[in-house]
Amino acid sequence: MPTYPGISSEAFRHPLDRQAEQALRSVPGFDLVARKFIEFLSERPQYVYQMGNSIQVGPRQYASIYQMFRDCLRDLDIYPEPNLFVSQNPLVNAFALGQDFPFITLNSGLLDLLTEEELRTVIAHELGHLKCGHTTLIQMAVWTTQVISGLAERTFGLSTLVSTGLVMAFYEWLRKAELSADRAALLVTDNLQPITNGMMKVAGGSSRYVNELNLTEFERQSQHYQNLDSDGLNQVYKFFLYNNISAGLFLTHPFTVERVHFLREWFESADYRQVRQGDYVRAGAEGSVEVPSQPSDRAATNPPPEVDKLRQEIDELQQEIDRLKRGK
Repeated sequence: MPTYPGISSEAFRHPLDRQAEQALRSVPGFDLVARKFIEFLSERPQYVYQMGNSIQVGPRQYASIYQMFRDCLRDLDIYPEPNLFVSQNPLVNAFALGQDFPFITLNSGLLDLLTEEELRTVIAHELGHLKCGHTTLIQMAVWTTQVISGLAERTFGLSTLVSTGLVMAFYEWLRKAELSADRAALLVTDNLQPITNGMMKVAGGSSRYVNELNLTEFERQSQHYQNLDSDGLNQVYKFFLYNNISAGLFLTHPFTVERVHFLREWFESADYRQVRQGDYVRAGAEGSVEVPSQPSDRAATNPPPEVDKLRQEIDELQQEIDRLKRGK
């Protein structure tokens, strides 16, 4: 397997991830939410919960999974070693959280459905989130949704100050962050097939009928999905499927076939070949999380046009929501 000594997350971070994070940090209310989050919340309860209710993976506990995990840590040059847990949950899913107490949790349903090589890509994907420093913003996104729904109002008194635009910006960033983590998985495997095959199984796989799945057909479906954008109305539908504003429901991941498209695009790019040849941005001495928590002054004063566009769309949508509220 390929290894990338000293690699920085900036070597594989998707541009849409960077742009969406910068737009998020510029939305009114973000600084207030960040201060309150740091003041009142700690990642320690999540860590304690996993330690109390899941199986901690190690040399004598799920030893083969632990070896895969160690290999991925080496390949992506991540240190110190985060914790790895397996949770009894039939939902085919995994997640990464924490910065001071970083950990990854794999659901048991994932272990039952995926092959060893496909499971390796999921582990590398979650490590990609840790490498990119995504986890604090992920926790903030979850907490902000609770605030706006009133679940945390008694404790924090923020629900009237958090705008729908801020929540939308969080979820827009969450979806784009997945594209960077997918790239981390590709770097570890240098092979699209186990990643896209795993994505197909997550989308609608069955352990009983797995032999009837066809990856070529799934990739063809991905292309058909991209072609839907030729109709402007389909683009509107896609937006509201991702952002069900009236119900307060927002998708945390891009549609699976869309992830397949973005990943294949990078796999076929000169940028990917350059990284594979060892020509990539190196990290400093900060370890696994070396992305600055604040954008640089230059980025703040000269944001790329995509950031301005996203910011404008969020502002316009918030104005429309406010108008509809006034009309009630």
